[in-house]
Amino acid sequence: MATVFIDGQVGTTGIEISERLSSREDIELISLADDERKSPSARTRLLQQADVAVLCLPDDAAIESVALADGQTRILDASTAHRTNPQWVYGLAELSPTARNEIANAQFVSNPGCYPQGFILLTKPLIQAGLLSANTPLRCHAMSGYSGGGRQMIEKFQNFSATQTDTLGVQSYAHAQQHKHLPEMLSYSGTAVPPIFTPSVANYYKGMLVEIPLFATELNNASPRQVHEVLRQRYAQDPFINVASLGADELMENGFLNPTGCNNSNRMDLMVLGDAQRIILCARYDNLGKGAAGAAVQNLNIMLGIKESLGL
Repeated sequence: MATVFIDGQVGTTGIEISERLSSREDIELISLADDERKSPSARTRLLQQADVAVLCLPDDAAIESVALADGQTRILDASTAHRTNPQWVYGLAELSPTARNEIANAQFVSNPGCYPQGFILLTKPLIQAGLLSANTPLRCHAMSGYSGGGRQMIEKFQNFSATQTDTLGVQSYAHAQQHKHLPEMLSYSGTAVPPIFTPSVANYYKGMLVEIPLFATELNNASPRQVHEVLRQRYAQDPFINVASLGADELMENGFLNPTGCNNSNRMDLMVLGDAQRIILCARYDNLGKGAAGAAVQNLNIMLGIKESLGL
């Protein structure tokens, strides 16, 4: 039985991971007593005692935890701190044919951000197939439920008055192009140009859409069917990736695409939409599921040599 310590267990992602692991008989969750939460020595003890420590912390605290572990423990970090660090394995199992093996053998794994997963998994295969040039400037529009912003944003949205709920249904942000996810989007997608990234947060708890609009001329004049076939073949063996039919009619509800359609699952729906000249690549998934806690459990399973889908 593997021992797992969640450092930051009371945060949004920490709670989600704890709930997913609490009923597992193959994992023993070890945790700090309430009166030990602010004790550096108690935290150090558990960080060094666990087989795997999962860090659900702000970046500075995550860096501190890695130092406290002192190389004694395998680390799965859900913060942004190490996602582009070359000494860490990027924990996106579907990234490449060798990604699972790299995760399985790594001491340090960085759990991916929510938005980047959809962006990377949509663009990387097209760049590798030669349909999309790495030098093509990309645009990425995305929308997430408010849980993606953590405790403060959750409280802000849940405390909206009736008037605020009516007027603040969707809010865009990160207009200065300094979003913390941009470095990993650039690092792992294969694109050579930082994309224009326009995320929005909406007044629902969880679920997200990531969309990349392209002209056919930016895809080497490939047809939508050719683009779809590249994605279909690439993810045919990935259990959590569902490449919808061309046009994704089966996922639409009276012509609308619900961002919550993958909630409470580890599934990611990938879609090729639009027409012959204007193609929209789209990913839909649960920002707390596949986007955060689900991805962490998936990575933890791989690190421990357990069936990847267990608990998912």
